[in-house]
Amino acid sequence: MSSKPIAVVTGGAGFIGGHMVDHLVEQGYAVRVIDSLVGGREENLVQHQSNSDVILEKRDIRSFSAKDSLFKDAKLVFHFAGIGDIVPSIENPAEYMSANVQGTVNMLECARYAGVDKFVYAASSSCYGLANTPTDENHPIDTKYPYALSKYQGEQAVFHWHQVYKLPVNSIRIFNAYGTRSRTSGAYGAVFGVFLRQKIANKPFTVVGDGTQTRDFLYVTDVARAFYAAAISNTVGRVYNLGAGKPQSVNRLVELLGGGEVVHLPKRPGEPDCTWADITRIQSELGWSPEVSFEEGVAKILANIDYWKNAPLWEPSSIAGATKLWFEFMSES
Repeated sequence: MSSKPIAVVTGGAGFIGGHMVDHLVEQGYAVRVIDSLVGGREENLVQHQSNSDVILEKRDIRSFSAKDSLFKDAKLVFHFAGIGDIVPSIENPAEYMSANVQGTVNMLECARYAGVDKFVYAASSSCYGLANTPTDENHPIDTKYPYALSKYQGEQAVFHWHQVYKLPVNSIRIFNAYGTRSRTSGAYGAVFGVFLRQKIANKPFTVVGDGTQTRDFLYVTDVARAFYAAAISNTVGRVYNLGAGKPQSVNRLVELLGGGEVVHLPKRPGEPDCTWADITRIQSELGWSPEVSFEEGVAKILANIDYWKNAPLWEPSSIAGATKLWFEFMSES
């Protein structure tokens, strides 16, 4: 039996979770991965397949009972599992609430009975809505769509378990994570996956609006480092905004991907012109700062672009179909 400290990573075969597993292995942990493989991919863990200290439990987080043996002796829990695609939450809100809220409650109960040292929750900056920028952790909450609501209510559960059961927790509100091994699910989602598949197919980039909107993109290995810092720190019961603190425009992304033909799509209601994390708190309290520049991060992705060759190819007509309900429900009445 391994004498290494044990960490549990939910959604550990997914995008950020897979990189979290990598980081924990590098830090000397044995890692128990929970992933239903609906959005995650076993290939994201392929480098650990011969490592007996990394095990994959192929289960939905909602199927766990509070005293599940998988959590026995675990020191840290990193909770990334849930549904991450934003646009489809308009169509299927109940499933989002079930997975992202009740699923989180299940993991909190497992962590509570295991007596873990720290539970770190992957929250979302979408809770701020159309926020003032740069956005700090005290900004008013304004959840604009079901995905944002589900992630925020999951976070509220995390802090409730801290308040009532004294479970040591921290929550990190991720702004715009990107990097290798990001989702290639069938849902219309994050701009990187859409653009990379279009580049492979030599199709026009589908830019929403005029492309001047900016996003606070942070490379995924920097995300994993931040979560680990939150786990091993003495801070408890804290919320941290996580971004690079340096917003980049969609047009700049197109440029770094090599440029090419662009098709402009209607701007979507309820989406901010700018996301920009004020990272003062996480820098001062956890000693974390981003290390990978946007240019370096995009270069790393382009070096692994074949990963997206089997992702869905989105074109203006299919995007219009996927976002029809979004426009219907999110447009100002």
